[in-house]
Amino acid sequence: MNHDFHIGDKVVYPNHGVGVVEQISSRTIGSMVEKFYMLHIKSSNLKVTVPFHNVEAVGLRRVIRSADIIQILEILTDGKCESHTDWKFRFKENSEKMRTGSLLEVAAVLKSLLVLNQTKSLSFREKKMLERARYLLVSEMAMAKNVEENEVEGLLTRALAKAKLKFPEVTADA
Repeated sequence: MNHDFHIGDKVVYPNHGVGVVEQISSRTIGSMVEKFYMLHIKSSNLKVTVPFHNVEAVGLRRVIRSADIIQILEILTDGKCESHTDWKFRFKENSEKMRTGSLLEVAAVLKSLLVLNQTKSLSFREKKMLERARYLLVSEMAMAKNVEENEVEGLLTRALAKAKLKFPEVTADA
């Protein structure tokens, strides 16, 4: 895995969302020199420090490319979609996919929850996961395409419409 990031690179920190490498620094601890990235996380305005040796463990990666966006839209329009009937098993499976940090996995989770939502109402935790998946997709795709998030929302809505799916209305209690 290449984690040779440069200042200005757009990156994804799986649990925090998209950010930009603002600084690359090093500090000496005893006889060891430790290098680390300073990230600025867009959504929360957080500054996050990621030591080089931790990059793989936290799943830090570059923002997706255009080719990946096409693949994501394909998953949403006509990807196969199976979800387990036992909700605990399904939740565990979806949680694992979300943790991978892969936007393709996130798209698969989003789609399976939307398909499920057509036949029965989602549990509170699944609704939260759906919102999180939607947020991760929209924020990263917007950064990758360098467009506003509402433009990406439209793109996703159109892709889902082809599969006869749509985002649930966001209710006040969500």
